[in-house]
Amino acid sequence: MFTALLPSGRRCVAVVDGPDGADPVDFAYRTSAFVSSTGRPCDVVNLHDFVRPASLRFEHSRTDEITYRTGWFDFDAIEREVIAPLRPGGRGQFLPRLWDEKSDRSARASLREAAQTHVVILAGPMLLGRGLDVDATIRLDLSAGALRRRTRPEEQWTIEPLLIYYREMDLDQGTASEGPALWVRWDHPDRPAVRLR
Repeated sequence: MFTALLPSGRRCVAVVDGPDGADPVDFAYRTSAFVSSTGRPCDVVNLHDFVRPASLRFEHSRTDEITYRTGWFDFDAIEREVIAPLRPGGRGQFLPRLWDEKSDRSARASLREAAQTHVVILAGPMLLGRGLDVDATIRLDLSAGALRRRTRPEEQWTIEPLLIYYREMDLDQGTASEGPALWVRWDHPDRPAVRLR
């Protein structure tokens, strides 16, 4: 179903949006493996490799909920270093990692050459609704209960800002064009509920 959402014959960028408790990066890697098995080059870019430096993330506190929603991740860099280069007329090389979240240093990653039909999957929380110029979108949705159960203890503080963000996204669905093309209720990964827009 996912591959049907991808434009053929050119480079494209897809999004797997979901809270860390839904493990969108793992989902993206499994999807990437499937896309690659069809003969189309595919890579995953983890949003956590595009965080802002700690001096900006922790400016107010290490658990500031507003900063987590609005200033934790560098979406401008994602657009500049990953998406724009894959667009027609772009340089055809994308940056797989910008910042090492643990060491709080530059990831020092090299640019990666993209084939003519390359797919790059961006994976992480709160990607939808950012105005990113992408071709296909998937949202892994968790109920509040599942989100609390599946979020690591040290990240429980992110639950409220995530719930607020996705609640606002849901309220905007009636007028916004940035809703997911594929919505997946991910409380039970062995039996997901899927809705295609």
